[in-house]
Amino acid sequence: MSGLAAGIRVAHFGKRVCIFERHNAVGGLNGFYSIGGRRFDVGLHAVTNFAPAGVRNTALTRILRQLRVEREEFALCPQKQCRITFGPLRAPGSVSLRATNDFSVFEGEVARAFPGQVDGFRALAGLMREFSERAFAGGGADVSAREVVRRYVSDPLLEDMIFCPVMYYGSATEHDMDFGQFVLLFRAIFFEGLARPLEGVRVILRVLLEKYRAAGGERRMKCGVRKIVARGGRAVALVLDDGSEVTAGVVLSSIGGAETDALIDRSAIRNPHSAFVPGRISYVEAVSVLHCQPEALGWGGDSIVFFNEGRRFVYARPEAQVNVAGGTICFPNNFDYPDGKNLSEGQVRCTCLANYEMWRGLSRERYRADKARWAAAMVESVKRFMPALEEGGEGGADALARATVAGDVFTPVTIERFTGHAAGAIYGSPVKSREGRTSLDNVYLCGTDQGLLGITGAMLSGIAMANQHILQKSL
Repeated sequence: MSGLAAGIRVAHFGKRVCIFERHNAVGGLNGFYSIGGRRFDVGLHAVTNFAPAGVRNTALTRILRQLRVEREEFALCPQKQCRITFGPLRAPGSVSLRATNDFSVFEGEVARAFPGQVDGFRALAGLMREFSERAFAGGGADVSAREVVRRYVSDPLLEDMIFCPVMYYGSATEHDMDFGQFVLLFRAIFFEGLARPLEGVRVILRVLLEKYRAAGGERRMKCGVRKIVARGGRAVALVLDDGSEVTAGVVLSSIGGAETDALIDRSAIRNPHSAFVPGRISYVEAVSVLHCQPEALGWGGDSIVFFNEGRRFVYARPEAQVNVAGGTICFPNNFDYPDGKNLSEGQVRCTCLANYEMWRGLSRERYRADKARWAAAMVESVKRFMPALEEGGEGGADALARATVAGDVFTPVTIERFTGHAAGAIYGSPVKSREGRTSLDNVYLCGTDQGLLGITGAMLSGIAMANQHILQKSL
């Protein structure tokens, strides 16, 4: 999406631009695929940074303005609520915090569950509302988010419950993250909120493709870049998968920092020691397709659930293939769609941290068996963190199994195969380049390793890098 957004922006100003995509479908980390006539979203649980019509100076309004998109075209529908739950829902000591697109709801939940912490939390929220990296003492890009949060929140449980959704939705680093990135993600999730088009990610992709084509942009599918030819510290040509070469004055790469470095002959650049390293954060996602709406099972209230088995949250590559003790649960049906509309089938998507090294190199038989085994374990985690199935209209502890008519699982190997991200790292390298700079003077990053994440962040990144490195230098 960062490449599409950058392409639209550049094409609007009469520049000749071409997007090269190795896959047969657009979207990258936020795409979709079909199995048996059913379409499955990849990446999209919800679009962050949602703001109602009429609210100005938001990330969403900047995207709409700069890409010349009408608000109605993205057809975003707000969440019902998200929930952060530590401890299985019916276990002693379980703690839950609800949030909607109205921040006062989340603030009230903190006051209810952590009355002694709410003043500090409000002060932290105030800091984040006014945050500017330039004005913040010590910067923000290199300041520990946990250190800053602990100045305001002294309860480790509340600290971890705050970090859980933020890290699951965009941290490329384990255990901690820089405060500037934390603020961006917290604002996106809690101050602005979550939304989704009824038809999923393909709505946004369709709009972007239409805008790109209308602006005169070229696109070559199933045509990746094999090599970046460099001389004198600059890219002079791109060698494509079919062996042909193309030239351009500027190259924007949305494939990631380490992945871009791998295309460059290191002997041809002035600084051969790049800071980019492959990331370690990857996921397995299990999708269950239901013959009924989740509401029929008693699961109609939550749009997204962030869950954690214990009272301490560990965000790191697990030692096992999958860590089913924590993750996210998404119900695409549970958004506030207009006119009573909804998806024709129910869906439950469970996403958990995974270990890439333990998935790669497996035989086909072992790979399939492990996918099935972990999918079953993830479904059991879903049931522990949702209301008891017997409370729903379908009834019975095995109601979910009876309601399930299809499903699929993707792993870190799937992610690497279809997106090119090394080690299946969803959020790219832990090292980010805020200015988008690489080891070549005319090659710039947009997207994940430029530092803006998610669907909204990707589009903002593409716009910002196009503006900064192409349009401002030429207008």
